[in-house]
Amino acid sequence: MVRNRREELYVTVPTLFRCPISMDVMKSPVSLCTGVTYDRSSIQTWLSQGHNTCPATMQILPSTDFIPNLTLRRLINVWIQHQPSSSPGSTTPSSSSVTKSEVVEIVKNLNGEVDRLSSLAKIVEFVKCSGENRRFFVNSSDAIVSVVGVLVDCDVVEVCEAVVAVLDLVVSENGGKEQLNKEILKGDRKFLPKFLLILRKGKLSSRIQTARILEFIALDADSQRKIVEEQGLLYELHVFISTETNRFAIEAGISTLIAVSTTRPAKKELVRFGIVQTIGKILSGSETARAVVEKSLKLLETVATCTEGRSAIGKGEECLSAIVTRLMKSSKAATEHGVTVLWSVCCLFRDTAAREVVGKANGLTKVLLVMQSDCSAAVRQMCGELVKALRVVNNKDKNYSKSCLASYDTKTTHIMPY
Repeated sequence: MVRNRREELYVTVPTLFRCPISMDVMKSPVSLCTGVTYDRSSIQTWLSQGHNTCPATMQILPSTDFIPNLTLRRLINVWIQHQPSSSPGSTTPSSSSVTKSEVVEIVKNLNGEVDRLSSLAKIVEFVKCSGENRRFFVNSSDAIVSVVGVLVDCDVVEVCEAVVAVLDLVVSENGGKEQLNKEILKGDRKFLPKFLLILRKGKLSSRIQTARILEFIALDADSQRKIVEEQGLLYELHVFISTETNRFAIEAGISTLIAVSTTRPAKKELVRFGIVQTIGKILSGSETARAVVEKSLKLLETVATCTEGRSAIGKGEECLSAIVTRLMKSSKAATEHGVTVLWSVCCLFRDTAAREVVGKANGLTKVLLVMQSDCSAAVRQMCGELVKALRVVNNKDKNYSKSCLASYDTKTTHIMPY
């Protein structure tokens, strides 16, 4: 009987379904340019730690971009569905040494523990194990409240980082961000200074996690305002993206800035910090990832909705030239964000100097190419207005105008990619 019971507890997992890093069944398989597939969370952690190699082959990565392996994901899902319902492998292919009852007990005594770092490490192990464990934790009475409560009287960076590690793992679960929003931003206790502490003194992975949590809990205007008004927090987020070279760090920081910078005061502050120059340098980078390019242009579009933002972009020659260069060279969304920024500065703000910079960067040709693409009606209309504005500038130099427009004919049915 004992032998039969043990056999029921084990499920043979195909090697192909295991992540080479964690050795767990992959939940979101993605492939690097080397052709090796990893679980998304595992490879993101690897790259966020500053590595520039493929963990399996140790090849230097010419690009850290990865693409979802949808075929493998479907195979894994089919395999899981065909596991016996009584088998732990059907819901939790990998197991944790920490049980549910132990986690409940740890959470109950967490704020009275002497060694809170060890207790938090056990919670991280538990929630990291499976989606079922994360849902159990989020739905457990006062679990999130207890973990967040550790931050109240704690100034030890390592302990604060452990709290953030737990929260980052559960915030995307159903009800997670709402609970965090209520506890961190709606309550009377001051938690945001601890996030600021991590951004200033924490290790890279913890700073990325902190940025992601802030993005998730910026659910409404009041939450966004509180994050922006926390002294030094907006500035540190800007410093984060301007000093880091890791793509995941930059992407997480920009995403957070987009989420919280919804008011004019926030946008003005970012302009004062030098966000236009920072984004200009990011866009000018030859190895900038597509996701970072798209979010950078989205942030510029956000900043361009205020007068100060449009003025700063108009004065940023590097930024304007980089925007023009990125048109039609990244995603459709990135191109449309870029066109919107150029339209805001050149047409809405009527910045003559900006028009000249865009014109010299071959902006007219690029805008005409966008018009020939499958862009939205609104973007096509902005392109039309940009063409008129840029033609006025280019007509000052007839030779430049002719060379710029020589290859364009309104009857042309196809234009070679730029």
